[in-house]
Amino acid sequence: MNAVSVNGGLEGDRSLPAGTPVAHEAAADTGAGNIDKIREIIFGSNMRDYDTRFARLEEALRKESQDMREAMRQRLETLESFVHKELAALETRLNAERDERSDSHSRLANELSSASASIFKKIGDFENQEAQAKREIRNDLLQQSKELSETLRVKSEELIALLERRTQDLQHSKTDRTALAGMFNELALRLTDQFKVTGV
Repeated sequence: MNAVSVNGGLEGDRSLPAGTPVAHEAAADTGAGNIDKIREIIFGSNMRDYDTRFARLEEALRKESQDMREAMRQRLETLESFVHKELAALETRLNAERDERSDSHSRLANELSSASASIFKKIGDFENQEAQAKREIRNDLLQQSKELSETLRVKSEELIALLERRTQDLQHSKTDRTALAGMFNELALRLTDQFKVTGV
């Protein structure tokens, strides 16, 4: 029986004893190498096929993951752009509504101010007209009072003059009842402003 060499081959001239430790290790290496060879013979083609399939699957998964990341990135960019556009449009709309409300408030304030000024002006005009009407009424009353006082004064003077003349006439002549009645009748007519004496 040939001994196993240190390098794992068969050597005829440099052999080792079968019972040494080196011989055992050499035998184990030879056995492992033989198992690998047997495995390569039996499963070699299948393992290479599996390796190829795993490599393809890994490449497909890597490509799919990369495509998914790219698609997700594009979707996120699209979503971010959409969100930015919507926010910008919302801000523009809010600014427009704020400006519109500010203009509306300004117009309303101006209208209220104008209406208030117009009302105050009308009140002032009405007060002026009322004061003017009161002054005119007072002036009319004063004028009428003066005219009435003057009329009463004139009537009083006329009656006094008439009484004096009648008294003088009574003193110079004897007055009968008819003349006295006529005198009182004339006096009554003068008091009621129904008798006019000519030449007075």
